[in-house]
Amino acid sequence: MRTWAWAACIAAAGGLAACGGGGGHGGGGVVLPPGQTKLNCDESIKTAFKPDANTSVLLVKSFKAGDPLLLAGTATPTTPTASTDVCVVKLLVGPGNAGPADAPSTSPGIGIEVWLPGEAKWNGRIHVKGGGGWAGGVHTSLTALAGLAGGSAGSPADTAMVEGAVSASTDTGHANTANGGAFAMKPDGTINAALWTDFAQRGIHEMAVKTKALTAGFYGKAASRTYWNGFSTGGRQGHMEAQANPADFDGILAGAPAINWTKFITAELYPQIVYQRDLGGVPLTAAQLTLMGNAAINACDVVNGQHLGYIPDPSQCRYDPQLDASVLCPSSGGTGPAGSCVTAAQALAMNKIWYGQTSNGSVPSPSADNGFATAPSTSANQRWYGLTRGTNPSGLAGPTPFTIASDMVALELQDPTWATPTFINATGNGANRWQQLGYADLSNAFDQGVALQAAFANINTDDPNIDGFAARGGKMLVYHGLADTLIPPQGTVNYYTRLASRAGGDAVVRNFYRLFLVPGMAHGFSNGTTNPNANPPLPTNAQLYLALTLWVENGNSPERIDISAPASGSTPASSRPICMYPTKATLSGGDPRLAASYVCS
Repeated sequence: MRTWAWAACIAAAGGLAACGGGGGHGGGGVVLPPGQTKLNCDESIKTAFKPDANTSVLLVKSFKAGDPLLLAGTATPTTPTASTDVCVVKLLVGPGNAGPADAPSTSPGIGIEVWLPGEAKWNGRIHVKGGGGWAGGVHTSLTALAGLAGGSAGSPADTAMVEGAVSASTDTGHANTANGGAFAMKPDGTINAALWTDFAQRGIHEMAVKTKALTAGFYGKAASRTYWNGFSTGGRQGHMEAQANPADFDGILAGAPAINWTKFITAELYPQIVYQRDLGGVPLTAAQLTLMGNAAINACDVVNGQHLGYIPDPSQCRYDPQLDASVLCPSSGGTGPAGSCVTAAQALAMNKIWYGQTSNGSVPSPSADNGFATAPSTSANQRWYGLTRGTNPSGLAGPTPFTIASDMVALELQDPTWATPTFINATGNGANRWQQLGYADLSNAFDQGVALQAAFANINTDDPNIDGFAARGGKMLVYHGLADTLIPPQGTVNYYTRLASRAGGDAVVRNFYRLFLVPGMAHGFSNGTTNPNANPPLPTNAQLYLALTLWVENGNSPERIDISAPASGSTPASSRPICMYPTKATLSGGDPRLAASYVCS
């Protein structure tokens, strides 16, 4: 079998120019050179597809419509089946990082799993998916399929079989998911620069390049358009592609982007430090968090005399539980309910958590500064933002820390013992020493995270220079829930502000980058508030992806996207627009639960 040299040309060049064809957005008209044959979905790919010396094909599997989607074992009634013919190819891109077999930092390389629909089903696009958290996965496994799993961006399997686009995902260079960020530390406790690079940027770039090459080889022509779709870590990855590899994608859909990585993740540990330093290590209870969250909603959710059940604009909410007798306990001069009321000290702690990390544990009065400025307040010693008022804080301010945050602090301080016990390292495992951190200590970790960006392969992904992406006509649609339970949306607004300033203003930046903020939305397409009956209108991933493709392919730039919520219990159906930032949905008259009552201004 002839080695598929043209695919190697595409992979090496990252595009088509060096291969003498195409141009434009993906070069959909490019066909195979004379004498080349298309790749088959069989073992021949292992020898025929050799894009470079670092890349090998681990597995090729053809599924026919109706086949159970599994690589090993016996199908059960719950085993998913292929809805159409599809070819799955698993790739490994070295060199990875050598080391002891049992060390989280040891890796053979970047695992990539590509799903290719049958030729009759293919719509001509590539539509790949981002990861979540520390990424990782079963992409190099010969017995498990990574592409069946799908988060907020959907699964590669469904994208290939239902939408008809080639799809892929990657483990970004490490398969281990049990030990969190431990892969990023070598057994001697030093920084694992190789796997930081694979995780931060190389893994996603290799996925883009290899998926393009495999697609061209499989169908005999390159994809017409190439899209990125990711949420959280996947949203960060989309931004990294625009910054570092602007030719990889024509359109990028980035939700709740985990940009400002070390900054917001270090700040995610702040609620736990507030508990340790201010409340004697005793967390606020779920009932107390709910009481104060719902009180904030009740104070800030009124539009045209109606309570929406969620806060439409948290930037304007200045609710202060320290001044609210209805949540304070009688011992603190209030009338709050027994079992969920809070003391004055606990109300102050909640204000600190809402405001976000400060260098010394201070917090200004919400009437003066509610923590929603477009840049952290240096005068108030603010390092990073907190979750918005009314957001369910239990993931960060519950009884235990968010382990990604404690992992990140251990990596910043280069000492695994600061982490929880799931962090494994030969020099010592996680020992929950995070409990000993003071406000100044956490602020120092924050500074270390910024200082170590070169060693961490620029994981913060906060460079506002995406000139190359804009110059080639790329489009980026970004969305973030205003009740995100893990990543404060203020960080995304901060990035947009810096991007617009660099580009020359909103009128310029909107040509290639548009941000949509979604009231009430969690870290995912769900209600993120402390009010279980809120039922805010929400977009869908499919709706946002359609808006992106229409912008890229038809020039239909989205300025307003109408979203909806079905009736739920006693809460009627509702709708509202989300508007291109910095415009906001402004009531023009009528029912505030209907999108038609709003204009974007």
